[in-house]
Amino acid sequence: MTDVNGPSPTARRGWLDRVERLGNALPDPVFILAGCIVVLVIVSVFAAGSGWSAVNPVTGDRLATQSLLSSENVARLFVDMPETLTRFPPLGLVLVVMLGAAVAERSGLFAALLGGGVRHLPTRFLSPAVFIIGLFSHHAADAAYVVLIPLTALMFARAGRHPLAGVAIAYAGISGAFAGNIIPGQFDLLMLGITAPAAQLIDPSYGVNPLGNWWFTLAIGVLFTPIAWFVTDRIIEPRLGKWSGQLPEGVAEADDMGVLDARQRKGLMLAGLVALAVVGLFAALTLWPGAPLIDAEAVGPRRLAPFYGALVAAFMMLFLGCGWAYGAAAGTVTSHRTLVRMMGEGMRDIAPYIVLAFFAAHFVAMFSWSNLGPVLAVRGAEALTALSMPKPLLLVSLLGMSSGLDLVIGSASAKWSAMAPVVVPMMMLLGVSPEMTTAAYRMGDSIFNIVTPLASNFPLVLIISQRWKPDFGIGSMIALMLPYSIAFGLAGIALVTLWVSLSLPVGPGAPATYRLPPPAIAAPAIP
Repeated sequence: MTDVNGPSPTARRGWLDRVERLGNALPDPVFILAGCIVVLVIVSVFAAGSGWSAVNPVTGDRLATQSLLSSENVARLFVDMPETLTRFPPLGLVLVVMLGAAVAERSGLFAALLGGGVRHLPTRFLSPAVFIIGLFSHHAADAAYVVLIPLTALMFARAGRHPLAGVAIAYAGISGAFAGNIIPGQFDLLMLGITAPAAQLIDPSYGVNPLGNWWFTLAIGVLFTPIAWFVTDRIIEPRLGKWSGQLPEGVAEADDMGVLDARQRKGLMLAGLVALAVVGLFAALTLWPGAPLIDAEAVGPRRLAPFYGALVAAFMMLFLGCGWAYGAAAGTVTSHRTLVRMMGEGMRDIAPYIVLAFFAAHFVAMFSWSNLGPVLAVRGAEALTALSMPKPLLLVSLLGMSSGLDLVIGSASAKWSAMAPVVVPMMMLLGVSPEMTTAAYRMGDSIFNIVTPLASNFPLVLIISQRWKPDFGIGSMIALMLPYSIAFGLAGIALVTLWVSLSLPVGPGAPATYRLPPPAIAAPAIP
């Protein structure tokens, strides 16, 4: 096991250490989730009994809360228990990607690549480089948690830096800066696709540009990169103290910090050829006429939605094929039985995550059954209509409500589906464009992703951290990531305020302001 020294005596007096001690006094995450389920049941019974509801602003239907102790929901809990677990979105993704990542890690491929990379990259530039990669990884959906975070921990360790600082900066780039991106992707299509019908409630002719948040998300990436760099190198890593330099059990490493022998160099060459083959395969599946990874009936960037969905399979095939090719040449994979053993060991490492996923899946599913999520979101959105404030303050209020709901409702699209039909038309009437409203919501949705234990990937990141420090608890993770949340929150509020105050375009052809079309002039009646 890795022996990691704790924070220095001076650092222990800091407020983050008090947060850590308080958080580590909490029960195991499994019991926290179990307790949340109990509380959820009680709240659902009270809400349903008191008739708490909201009106769907699109259909006009009444959204009523449901008791989780109703006959239907009790039967659903026990009858659908296996299906509730297997339908938990992050679980299947983690299992599929890990089949390939386990081979790439245990064959030594990751270590060989990282060792060579670390030799040529100054350690002071590791933090911004990883953060930018984290921004690009938004296109890979949740696969980034399985792949990038463990790799970054190993990369920092190989560079002589604390691996938990690598976990922190990677997690911040993937989840804390989820509203930012360099190139628009599937999440932009999803969110602005929800915005479009909400905007058409006011203006039926309004067309939402799928790239309508590009300039704003790009600005987040540019602004947050130096912030994350500063927080990592000046706050997080000094607080972690000195690392012992010992790698966890089961993590292979290249000798002499990236100095590879002839067999390892041959392995890297073969792995590169396999990578080209996998890339070529998915390019062919995307580019040829009638390709299966293109939605021929969609328009614009939405045509690539099947391709984005196939990235999970692409990552698994990439890591499995490259790890096998490297290991066969380097001597770490001696037969197909070695390959299967490595895949099994990868599954063994994430067994604690599967236990957590069982309870997390049931909390998420039961929250959906109770209908509390849509009612909470609609009621909160309606509360904004009662506030008579300038546009910047109104958008900051939306940002704050979005971030607050993020502590209990993990799905950004689920919250926005319920909020958009109220918030978007309201903001249009106040002169704010649907794209700007969406951008403010997305900014708020990102702030607390990395500090709430109810986030679907929080347990996975915690388990990855525990490979490097076995006694790393929930409080340790919250204290590790809280400086990023605070810094990103303040910067995000300033960015939204500045953006709408200066009426900057949110994306190509997407202004921050909206002007209602003039009313149609009726033709004079013929006497």
